[in-house]
Amino acid sequence: MELQFLAQNIKCNGCAKAISDGLGQHSQVQTVQVDVPTGRVTVQADSDIRAELAATLKTLGYPEKG
Repeated sequence: MELQFLAQNIKCNGCAKAISDGLGQHSQVQTVQVDVPTGRVTVQADSDIRAELAATLKTLGYPEKG
């Protein structure tokens, strides 16, 4: 299942790595892709864990826009 987020505060590849590492720790996450210029985070997961991943993004300092 593909989940997409538009996150705030993504400014560099270091931010992207922090997001990839943070979300990648979840057992149901297969892959994480971060597009730095747009702030788009795309996650392939085994099930719909959107709420959990959104909370993790917020904890990491990259809350969803809107």
